Amino acid sequence: MRFQVLDILPHLTNPVTGRRIRPDERFAQALTSARYAEEFGFDAVALGERHAGQFLSSGVTVLLGAIAATTSRVRIQTGVSVLSIHDPLRVAEDYATVDQLSRGRLELVIGKGNELRQLPMFGIGDGDQWDALAEKYELLRRLWREEDLDWEGRFRGPLHGVTSLPRPFAGAPRIWHGSATTLTSAELAAKWGDPLFSANALQPRDRYTVLIEHYRKHHAEHGHDPRFAFVGAGAGFLYLADTTQEAREAFGPTYEKIVEFFNQPGNHTPGNPMEFPTVDDAIARGPVLVGSPQQIAEKILWWHEAYGHDLQSFSLPTMIPHEQQLDMLERFAAEVVPVVRAAAPTALWTDQDPYGGRPAVHGRTTADAAATIERAAL
Repeated sequence: MRFQVLDILPHLTNPVTGRRIRPDERFAQALTSARYAEEFGFDAVALGERHAGQFLSSGVTVLLGAIAATTSRVRIQTGVSVLSIHDPLRVAEDYATVDQLSRGRLELVIGKGNELRQLPMFGIGDGDQWDALAEKYELLRRLWREEDLDWEGRFRGPLHGVTSLPRPFAGAPRIWHGSATTLTSAELAAKWGDPLFSANALQPRDRYTVLIEHYRKHHAEHGHDPRFAFVGAGAGFLYLADTTQEAREAFGPTYEKIVEFFNQPGNHTPGNPMEFPTVDDAIARGPVLVGSPQQIAEKILWWHEAYGHDLQSFSLPTMIPHEQQLDMLERFAAEVVPVVRAAAPTALWTDQDPYGGRPAVHGRTTADAAATIERAAL
């Protein structure tokens, strides 16, 4: 199993304590968490993208560039990049820049977005997001693989003899497809032979099992190698303590207030509420990582029994003091990660993975790159 630390940069007042930090402090926390994630041995860090609601992640490429420039090993992902609302040419330019800054550590995760309010902000009609995503993804693939490109489609003006710059660091980065509950993104991933990232954030395990099984079936039907049908899975919240009882007592009131707020009309996509209103129900059956290290390891392996996933994502509880978040991150790395990795091995990002050695293309490792930068600064 590989592990990703995800931040979608929620900017909420703690519903129990009334605490809310400034945006500049929130950005600094995201960058610091990414550096510590690398130090503690996590495999990837990711930032989500939102353009509506109480989030600070509209300028996610800026923050990912900062992470790329201040880390040297950890892979850099999105969670997700809302490709359905963007110009693929600009996406190609921005993320190739991040890829160059990171010396090839970028892996993009794309999706149509799970927030309907952002569609009209970018001129996409409700109902067009799926067609827009499919068309824009095909164009993005070509922009990263071809030069002097001619192209014409429905959701942006035509291109004539266009070469996007900068080019990616070492060929086109791998692209994952994020899906919350619907099968369309799973089908798009299967069509192209790309990996799937299941949100696993709001609903019961069985619903995500259906999504993942559908993906694997169609991936095989398209003739792709099943060894590379990699799957990632999210998690609702992390709260780690010495005992599960201590974790539920400390985080339960906050969790239940968050659910109450999220499930109000207008605060979630219709038909996609959080289905576990109490922390006890969420711990027992829902997509949260709340409990002791043993409980959390068992929960991830319980998901793995159903999903067979390769990459586990989780988010820090950003409404508690940041020092406490980092303590949980370090403890998760020391007490949860080794247990799960031993029980659930994967070929992802190994020599068996076609993208496993991408940062070391042409014999230049990310460590070499960091040393070069350091020498240039002297």
